[in-house]
Amino acid sequence: MKMTFRWYGESDPIPLRYIRQIPGMTGVVTAVYDTPVGTVWQPEAIKRLKDLCTENGLEMEVIESVPVHEDIKLGAPGRDELIKNYAQTVRNLGEAGVKCICYNFMPVFDWLRTDLKTEAPDGSTSLSYRHDRLSAMDPDDLHLPGWDESYKPEQLRALLGAYRNVTHEKLFDNLVYFLRGIMPACVEYGVNMAIHPDDPPWDMFGLPRIITCAESYEKLFAAVPEINNGVTFCTGSLGAGRGNDLVAMAEKYAKRIHFAHLRQIRYSGELDFTESGHMTACGDIDIYGIVRALVLGGFDGYVRPDHGRNIWGEDGKPGYGLYDRALGAAYLSGLFEAVEKEEKK
Repeated sequence: MKMTFRWYGESDPIPLRYIRQIPGMTGVVTAVYDTPVGTVWQPEAIKRLKDLCTENGLEMEVIESVPVHEDIKLGAPGRDELIKNYAQTVRNLGEAGVKCICYNFMPVFDWLRTDLKTEAPDGSTSLSYRHDRLSAMDPDDLHLPGWDESYKPEQLRALLGAYRNVTHEKLFDNLVYFLRGIMPACVEYGVNMAIHPDDPPWDMFGLPRIITCAESYEKLFAAVPEINNGVTFCTGSLGAGRGNDLVAMAEKYAKRIHFAHLRQIRYSGELDFTESGHMTACGDIDIYGIVRALVLGGFDGYVRPDHGRNIWGEDGKPGYGLYDRALGAAYLSGLFEAVEKEEKK
C-alpha cells in the first residue's frame, strides 16, 4: 500500500512541502488541469508537474483524473479521435512513470451534493446530500453547490438533452468501447485504469449511472478482463448505497482495486448522508473492516484519505482542506500497519 494525497497543482493553496510532512505520505495524486478535455496531455506539462513533486520528495504515480469527453460517453461520431487522444495521453503518462489513472464515466456530473458546508455539533463543516432537495430542483435551471459555474445554462440543457436516449445499456457499451480502445496503450506502458464509482450511486435527472455496486464490477471485468482494467474503491460513494457490502467487496475485488478512496459518511435518511471524520466511530462505514478486508484480499495499490472536514478554522476547498485529510491519512496508515502486522503473526 502507498499512501497518497490529492493535490490540485500549482494553484492549490496547500503546498507540497506541507503534504510531505504528513507521516507515511509517499506521493500526490494530481493532474494537468489546463489542458482542454479531449486533447492530448503534452510530455512537457507532465514533466513539469512530476519535477515539482520530485523536488519535494513526493512521487507522482497516480493521476486523478484524465477526464473522459462527453462525446465518448454519448458514443458520438467523433469519439474514435477522442479515444486515440486519450490513449496517447496514457502513453505519455506511462513514459513519465505514472502507474494508475483514476477516471469516471458519469454523465455530465461527476458528483452531486446539496450543501458544501454542513455544520456538525463540534463546529466542523463538511459536504452533505439531501435527496429530496436535489430531486426538487428544475433540470432546466439547476443551481448545484460546486457546479453552478461548470456549464452555461444553455450548454447544460443541450447536454442533458443529448443524453435523453442514452440507456444504462448504451452507456455501458460506450464504456467498454472506450476501454477496449485504450487497453493496448495501458498494457504496453503498465498503466492501470481505475474507474471511480458513481457519486452518489443512483440515477440523477434522468441520467443513467452504471458503476454503483458489486454487480457493476462483475459486468465490467467480464467485458474487459485485462488486469489493467480496475477500479477506484471509494467507500463514500459506494457506501451511500446502503445495499453495498463494502467489506465483502473490498476483499473480493482487492486485486482489481488499483486505488482506494477511504472516507466516512453518516446516514441521515435512506438516501441522505453527511460526510464526517475518517474513523470508523465517526460514521456508518466500517473503515477498519474495509482496511482489514483489503489486506486479506491482497490489495497492493494506492490509498488516499478522501473528503475531509474543514476544522480548526481552516476555510479551504470543501472536502479538500489540509488538516482533516492529514488526520485521516495518519489514521488510515495506522490501520494498515496494525492489520498487516497482525496478519503476519
